[in-house]
Amino acid sequence: MKKNFTVHTTEDVPGLGMVGGFKVAGAACDIRNKNDLKRLDVALIVSETPATGAGVFTTNDVKAAPVLTDMAHLSRSEKIKAIVANSGNANACNGERGMADAMAMCKAVAELVGSKPEQVLVCSTGRIGEFLPMQKIEKGVKDAFEKLSDSEEQSRNAAAAILTSDTRPKTVLVKVEFAGKTITLAGMGKGAGMIEPNMATMLAFIACDASISQKLLKECLRFAANKTFNRITIDGDMSTNDTVLCLCNGSSGVDVDESDAAAIEAFKAGLLEVCRILARKMVSDGEKITKVIEVKVTGARDEEQAEKICRAIGNSLLVKSSWFGGDPNWGRLADAAGYARTGLDFSKFDLFYNDTAVLKGGEQVVENKDEWRRIVSNKTFTITINLNQGSAEEVILSTDLTDGYVNFNKGE
Repeated sequence: MKKNFTVHTTEDVPGLGMVGGFKVAGAACDIRNKNDLKRLDVALIVSETPATGAGVFTTNDVKAAPVLTDMAHLSRSEKIKAIVANSGNANACNGERGMADAMAMCKAVAELVGSKPEQVLVCSTGRIGEFLPMQKIEKGVKDAFEKLSDSEEQSRNAAAAILTSDTRPKTVLVKVEFAGKTITLAGMGKGAGMIEPNMATMLAFIACDASISQKLLKECLRFAANKTFNRITIDGDMSTNDTVLCLCNGSSGVDVDESDAAAIEAFKAGLLEVCRILARKMVSDGEKITKVIEVKVTGARDEEQAEKICRAIGNSLLVKSSWFGGDPNWGRLADAAGYARTGLDFSKFDLFYNDTAVLKGGEQVVENKDEWRRIVSNKTFTITINLNQGSAEEVILSTDLTDGYVNFNKGE
């Protein structure tokens, strides 16, 4: 079907301040207790008019206080005025005090922006099991509020303030043109380790200038997150704090209505593009990784079968180690695909490194060995498995497993 919209993507951008009606800021308050007031650790995002808000959260049974707070706020209020986020402390597994501290952050912002506390969303990322230094955070929130602007500087500061083990900020700007109208979306995110979403230690914040109902926004955001953030893995670990939040304030005058299929299609495409870029940036910045690998399963009976096999391969420590070593060990791939236990038929199994055949009908294509090794020595490559059992397919992004990752994570 012909697309009646055009998507323009710019990756090297400051951040959320580029969307009309949003102001942002980043501040430093030494949450990590290292006497460092240069490292930004509090981000504030404010919509000039209350915005429609929606979120997608970790499915971990152990949810951090900010996650529980946001889920409650979004269930009670369709309109959101602000988001406050901190790095350096996850405020997870802190019991009643953790919940009280998350609410205190919301109240502190609400008083400054003139809203109800439930119109403020809160996110935290960092070390689990430590209480937030609330006096510092309240000072940081006030500092960020005083710096609020739509300037490039503060957009970059906000994007930097949410980082933990990331080596660089992650931002994107997308403009979608359709029917003589333009929707603008911007995203910023963080995530480098503890990444196996459904969701991971990843945060993503998206601002948009369209007007949309909360019900429709939730549907679109869940779709986009499922196809992007829920299709990446670095280490197979799911976090307590994973959150994706989207605010749409209607400043463009463009309405995305349930009755307007063209507007929905355009908005969905823009949102999907923002999430896709942020997800890829997270994987590419994985802790001490050296390679990013696309794992694609085609010819599956259904999407569930394809996804299970993708995840089995993408999370296999043996497979990831061989990628790090540049070893085209297809046996480990076949083994991982098999222990996904989806009922595949190995006699129909086709495997490719990029476009080079490795297995055809379960038989090794020996003459391509040298090319296999050349391909897996690259920093990026694609593994495609055709099960020849149907028409469904799925894709995830994964990484290698390095000695640098082990050394980085063997102790805090």
